[in-house]
Amino acid sequence: MTESISNQPAAVTSLRDWLDRMRANGRLATAKPGIPLAFTLAALAKRLDGDKAVLFPEPDGHPISVISGIVSRREWIAEAMGADGDGLLDRFRDAVLNPLPWEETEDAPVQEVVHRDAIDLTSALPIPTHNEHDNGAYITAGLVIARNPETGDQNVSINRLQVSGPDKLGILILPRDLHRFYDAAETKGEALPVAIVIGVDPMTLLASQAILPINHDELMVAGALMGRPLDVVKCVTNDVRVPAQAEIVIEGRLLPEVREIEGPFGEFPQYYGPAGKRQVVAVDAITHRGKPLFHTIVPAAMEHLLLGAIPREASLIAFLQRSFPSVVDVHLSRGGVCRYHLAVKIAKRWEGEPKNIIMGAFAGHADIKQVTVVDEDVDVHDPTAVEWAVATRFQAASDLVVVPRAQGSRLDPSAENGLVDKMGLDATKPLAADAFQYTVVHVPGEDDPKIEEDWLEVS
Repeated sequence: MTESISNQPAAVTSLRDWLDRMRANGRLATAKPGIPLAFTLAALAKRLDGDKAVLFPEPDGHPISVISGIVSRREWIAEAMGADGDGLLDRFRDAVLNPLPWEETEDAPVQEVVHRDAIDLTSALPIPTHNEHDNGAYITAGLVIARNPETGDQNVSINRLQVSGPDKLGILILPRDLHRFYDAAETKGEALPVAIVIGVDPMTLLASQAILPINHDELMVAGALMGRPLDVVKCVTNDVRVPAQAEIVIEGRLLPEVREIEGPFGEFPQYYGPAGKRQVVAVDAITHRGKPLFHTIVPAAMEHLLLGAIPREASLIAFLQRSFPSVVDVHLSRGGVCRYHLAVKIAKRWEGEPKNIIMGAFAGHADIKQVTVVDEDVDVHDPTAVEWAVATRFQAASDLVVVPRAQGSRLDPSAENGLVDKMGLDATKPLAADAFQYTVVHVPGEDDPKIEEDWLEVS
């Protein structure tokens, strides 16, 4: 365990407070009322991706407004966390190591309105259709919360959820904690109660993607990020606890021995995840605030990618630094869909160390497909700088590591049954090289911010 980071600005603890700040800073655009839920809403959100979040009032005439793009820049996430850019991963890692147990309440805005009879998802909620070949409307920013049927411990994940009927959702469950909970319930012939939470504050949204051991509740990481326990409330129809300040909750059950077609759906690699027979959620109730907001994440846009990248980066740097204290920073690149390509900055101590770090990174997360190790003078967040290091400090015959047929991401379209070929590049300077050989050219004065003011004629 590490000591908690102190004397940091407070994190944002309310979605609505965050939207107010975004609006005040000119980072929230408002669409015209009535924008179509099929494609047009997602198209506009994607057009403004990373520039502005978008509020969509009355989409297709629906009384509930939609929001998108609320954490689509790394700087925005750091601001919402109350951290500077350099402290983002440390702050997240500290929260993972020092979770705060949530506090249960009965005063829950998310249960101001309760629907239990004649559930019709598309009438009750403004659920968009995002991509051209998606198999219908999808909930993309729903936090799926379930309890381990054997221990009662909760797990939080974001899963794609296809509207398959008035009160039915198809779901893609990857082989992680939720799958284990479902398997335990299905083995007994029982349904697994779940809650799908839509519209939470940025810290709860980010915490949902934390990489934790089984039976560790991501809602406790959310509390640590906020600096206070998260208020939760028991669901109306099951024992799952959900954030009390959320906008919308769908309560339901993952049915045993039921599989129906789900997909295709546009995924984060910017390709379609194929259709398949997958698990089904039967919806028992919908609860929400009096005037709720429906959050949608446009697949493969920066909001989607960053929510996956930051928890992975925090996990990877902690994993690597345990064995390699020379590791200074890591970054999952946009070009590698914030999942597959990792750049690692090191203070190199020995020859051969970068290759060990490459293999450590492959072990740190199965999705990692390419690792580039660079020196301290290279900004791993700048893809041009990383490519420059490869161009000038890497030789394939001696500096390349290839691992054929290793476990990778099943959503990588080039994988074969989840098997991929992995590559590592040691783009560091030889320790014994002549110092002048790798001296970077520099013009005295080029970094002076006043040089233009001092020497350019004013036109």
